[in-house]
Amino acid sequence: MNACELPSANRADKKLCEVLKESKVIVVVGLSPKEHRASHQVAKYMQEKGYKIVPVYPREEKILGERVYRSLDEIDFEVDIVDIFRKSEDTPPIVQKAVKLPGVKCIFLQEGIKNEESKRIAKEAGVFYIEDKCLMVEHKRCESEGLL
Repeated sequence: MNACELPSANRADKKLCEVLKESKVIVVVGLSPKEHRASHQVAKYMQEKGYKIVPVYPREEKILGERVYRSLDEIDFEVDIVDIFRKSEDTPPIVQKAVKLPGVKCIFLQEGIKNEESKRIAKEAGVFYIEDKCLMVEHKRCESEGLL
């Protein structure tokens, strides 16, 4: 590696900051209406930072003041990031649908969620993929580094 080359983890971190800077719409799969849940706290933080949140949840009519979609199949408008709060083993079919959404730039699996099949699906579709990280923590990092 030459002196000007970033290690791949740093390149991915920088790319994520670029995606966050360019993004406006975040689909949150598994967004709980319960305020104490991580999905709710992360989505609320991102909403407060100016992102449009699109909840995907099997129940509820509204979460965080936004219309709730039952599945990714109902979304027919441009999105930037799909943030997934589901068990690792449940993610491949979600990622399969997410990579087909109009405009999607990034598939994001939250902290503790990793899946090789999901990673393969995203990579084959040419969609930037992050797993096992918290979107809120990454946003705060990008902000503190002056990259947003």
